[in-house]
Amino acid sequence: MIVDRLDQPPADLEQRTGWSVKPEGACRGEVCVPLPAPFDTAELATRLRMALVHDEQHGLWALGPESGGHTLTSAELPEIVLPDRNGRDFELRSLRGTKVIMVAWASW
Repeated sequence: MIVDRLDQPPADLEQRTGWSVKPEGACRGEVCVPLPAPFDTAELATRLRMALVHDEQHGLWALGPESGGHTLTSAELPEIVLPDRNGRDFELRSLRGTKVIMVAWASW
């Protein structure tokens, strides 16, 4: 997910990751991870083991999915929604049942 500031929770955090920021911390279901005040997206990323990459030229950050485990927790692909070339949301699950090749590219 693209983030334009680090001092407040991203508006679509829960929709994109399942985590919501509450007074007790970052919560998903019954699990809550304490967060320090004031809010800091970099600290959220560290505590939830999410990658956070900064694009200095555009003043944006990209917050990636949780990672860091040594084993898969399931063989299920998480719900992935990415913007298409026109900026509209594209759900990867819409390709279920078809053969797909994914190519990832980054400008850096």
